[in-house]
Amino acid sequence: MDAAGARLARSMKALVYSDFGGNDHFEIVERDRPHVGPDTLVVRVVAAGINPVDYKIREGYLRGLFDTRLPVVPGWDVAGIVEQTGLDTPEFAVGDAVLAYARTDVVENGSVAEYMPVPVRTATRKPEGLSFEAAAALPLAGLTALQTLERARVTAGKTVLIHGAAGGVGSFGVQLARLRGARVVGTASERNHDYLRDLGAEPVVYGEGLVPAAHALAPDGFDVIIDFVGGSTLDSTPDLLAQGGVVASIADPRARTEFGGHYIWVRPDAVQLGELARLVADGDLRVEIAATYPLNEGAAAYAELERGHTRGKIVVTV
Repeated sequence: MDAAGARLARSMKALVYSDFGGNDHFEIVERDRPHVGPDTLVVRVVAAGINPVDYKIREGYLRGLFDTRLPVVPGWDVAGIVEQTGLDTPEFAVGDAVLAYARTDVVENGSVAEYMPVPVRTATRKPEGLSFEAAAALPLAGLTALQTLERARVTAGKTVLIHGAAGGVGSFGVQLARLRGARVVGTASERNHDYLRDLGAEPVVYGEGLVPAAHALAPDGFDVIIDFVGGSTLDSTPDLLAQGGVVASIADPRARTEFGGHYIWVRPDAVQLGELARLVADGDLRVEIAATYPLNEGAAAYAELERGHTRGKIVVTV
């Protein structure tokens, strides 16, 4: 193989941005494949899940939270095949099918590419019966929902209000709460009410009229209020929270500072991710995929996500 051929063999296609800004900063480029570290897997990406945090980082809104090394490949959710193993990764072998919430402290090598470096601590095996697309849609949203429910102590017999119940995280939150034996009321636009009923929630329309509609369903208030939306969503909390109730949010620090609850940032957890993957493979947890896009249309996938009206998850296939 000549030098040009060797260089091509070490390269990959990826969606990148080289400066902070809007969706027009994306481009498809050829770049070097990632290096495999001692506790890292190089995964050949089959599918990548995309999330709002990806474009918030691209816009520069989260520079205070993450170090960013430009140019950046976005994406933390990945499903694929182990291509290389590090020196100390005995849990996995080349050829294993895996999924991961592969977040690292430095944002640089994401999943919207042909190959991704994945810290071994974030990865779990993909069960048979779980498609790569569903596996890629699961990690960040599924873990966020699960960890929020755990922090809010959602258990059997509790009455739970979930704001943003039809979204990517909310859909998992509804189902996981129901699996725990809780009663769930979910806010969503009216066009998503039948969908919420299918998931096991009692739907109410958010916005004006929410308080009386929610009170009609839970006259004594809610044991747990979970916010997966942000903005003014928690404004109704004093009217709806039962005495001794718990508030948790992934988007509004008032959950902690004003209501004494929890403000949550999801953590990678391979054990929990494996449990979620098994629930999906066994048919106990449903993954709603709104759309799939090929890698070459990755910018269009993010444009759709940024419009903010997606039910379920958007996945990029590689």
